[in-house]
Amino acid sequence: MHMNTPSRSTIRLTRRGRLVLIATGAVVAGTAVAVPLLTWGEEGEKKPTTLVVPEGWRSGQVYEAVDKSLALPAGTTKKAAAKVDLKLPEDADGNPEGYLFPATYPLEQNGRKATPDSLLSAMVDTANKKFNGAPIAAGAQRNAMNVYQAVTIASIVQAEAATRTDMGKVARVVFNRLERGMPLQMDSTLNYALNRSTLKTTQADTRIDSPYNSYQRMGLPPTPIDNPGEDAVRAAIAPTPGDWLYFVTVKPGDTRFTADYAEHQRNVAEFNRNQRSASPSPSSSAK
Repeated sequence: MHMNTPSRSTIRLTRRGRLVLIATGAVVAGTAVAVPLLTWGEEGEKKPTTLVVPEGWRSGQVYEAVDKSLALPAGTTKKAAAKVDLKLPEDADGNPEGYLFPATYPLEQNGRKATPDSLLSAMVDTANKKFNGAPIAAGAQRNAMNVYQAVTIASIVQAEAATRTDMGKVARVVFNRLERGMPLQMDSTLNYALNRSTLKTTQADTRIDSPYNSYQRMGLPPTPIDNPGEDAVRAAIAPTPGDWLYFVTVKPGDTRFTADYAEHQRNVAEFNRNQRSASPSPSSSAK
């Protein structure tokens, strides 16, 4: 049974407050990186020696980074991902999103150069080692979900939370909303559906026809929306105790969590004031 709540436009869960962090030049954890992070070899050597996959990258970003690090034509790794036999859970239906584990991967090992197949396999194998053993698998079971669902929640946590402390609270908001039959209403799922990275969401965005539209669809998205790191996964299996249903980052380092809608509205108003003072250009308000 759905819970009576204010309109979707007014209770939007948002991480748009992090726009202020970016505007002031602060480093935002989990922000998508546009280019691969590569570790270079000896001075004068042009080829990278390792590929670093940051926490929160989507599969498309990983594919692009592999192509660049191996000097392959764009799209090569994406095609390889559809053909290589990756050890993914059945629920994934062949989609490696969430299982391209963030870590540093060598581009040459035992004299053999890496390939898209070998790198993707290494990422998925690493994810399986991290996710399928204790404490992750046991933690998922304690929360009456499977590991794939835990990774899906972790991917939302990774996209929405800027700090480890906030991760536990965001995970609790997800659980609280699921338990109450409320839509998650996470902007990060819309960004995934629209293949973008933005902190602004319009009313039209919230009406798109997509299984990743957590404003219109109940429950979790069908797959993870990025590749989360260990902190986000641990938050997903052991969320911080609390009754929160809403959150907004009103200023850098100050994310407000509450179960009270009126209090959330006051927090949003404060966020809007801070955003206007931080940016000379008009922007959409958080809701």
